[in-house]
Amino acid sequence: MSGQSGQKNIVILGASYGGLSAAHYFLKHVLPRLPSNEKYHVYLVNPSTHFYHRVASPRSVASFELMPVAKTFLEIKPGFKQYKSDVFTFVQGKAVTTDTAGRTVTIKHTGAADGTVETLSYHALILATGTKTFDPTLSLQGGLHEDILKALAYMHKKLKTAKTIVVAGGGPAGVEVAGEVGEYLNGAAGWFQKRPANPKAKITLYSGSKKLLPILRPALAQQAEVYLARVGVDVVHNIKMDRVVESASGKTKVIFSNGDEVECDVFIPCMGVTPMTEYLPKQLLTETGYINTNKETLRVDAAGPRVYAVGDAASYTRGGIMDMFEAIPVVMTNLQRDLLAASKDPNAKPSGPDRKFTPITAETQLVPVGQSKGVGAFNGNKLPNLMVYMIKGKDYMSSSATDILSGNKWKKENGWKPTDG
Repeated sequence: MSGQSGQKNIVILGASYGGLSAAHYFLKHVLPRLPSNEKYHVYLVNPSTHFYHRVASPRSVASFELMPVAKTFLEIKPGFKQYKSDVFTFVQGKAVTTDTAGRTVTIKHTGAADGTVETLSYHALILATGTKTFDPTLSLQGGLHEDILKALAYMHKKLKTAKTIVVAGGGPAGVEVAGEVGEYLNGAAGWFQKRPANPKAKITLYSGSKKLLPILRPALAQQAEVYLARVGVDVVHNIKMDRVVESASGKTKVIFSNGDEVECDVFIPCMGVTPMTEYLPKQLLTETGYINTNKETLRVDAAGPRVYAVGDAASYTRGGIMDMFEAIPVVMTNLQRDLLAASKDPNAKPSGPDRKFTPITAETQLVPVGQSKGVGAFNGNKLPNLMVYMIKGKDYMSSSATDILSGNKWKKENGWKPTDG
């Protein structure tokens, strides 16, 4: 797997939004600018053969009728048929260890029945393994998409007979899941009503702080509560989950940090994520397990030359697709600069300034609440409900997932000159 003699491997770990974008951007815009007498090869490594459009997972949790599998689980390989096999290889596997001194990654094949392990050398390494959620329905968990489909089917089975549902977490995931499940089961309030007339299930969303949606202003958070009530969801603030206990009857007892307890038919944890970085040496990670990334250049400086991180597993970002879209051109520009310098001298550093990442700090977030409502802001400006619906709530940006898989998102290069800053 190490490749041909003299071949320079560009290894990308993870094939979610960040990894797919990095692979397409490199093949379309960076590779053509590298010396033609040198052979570069991209290896895209991912445990699953399919990409999970996790942005749409809240609606998938409610029902496949609302969000069909064909829109959320998309095969990775077809999007890369446009490139020659001598420059691109998809590897179905999972990184288990990384040797930064020897510049190798050990990969365990997840598609092989025997779980074979091989070592892949890298000339450049892009870490895009992302994060996993507490509930298996909301992300791939670094595993196979078939397992997530089974988890979703099991969730749908439980929801059909559920009378009491608890959702933990007052961020976007919790609000979206509660809204989707609420409207699917309870319907929505009619004209001049605040709540559904005949709700099927009692749904409670527990928030760990004094308001929902920490990034958004209080007025938008309050409007989200109004929309949740419209689909039969109650909100309880300032209470955090401590642990859960599963009973023999199939019910779940949720125990909160203040000692309160509640029993429910279905429990959906939506409070936070965990970075999938177990394969990396601890010296490359922050105390919370995220990849310690240069916040301007997006290099992983402690890992040696030509190692970068992009996406939710990296320390530079507060997460989200929009932040990732801003980061990809930065990583690719700096990778190109590093590769061109290394082609002349393996130890050389590029001359001139690097391209620098600028995070999105203005209030920016879109949160659908049910099938037709939502709250949000972009660049500090409040967005009307209809705009939130049209941009995200209508189909949870399924078309953008297709564009990322095919590379159409990066059809045009996001150009940069050193004078751009």
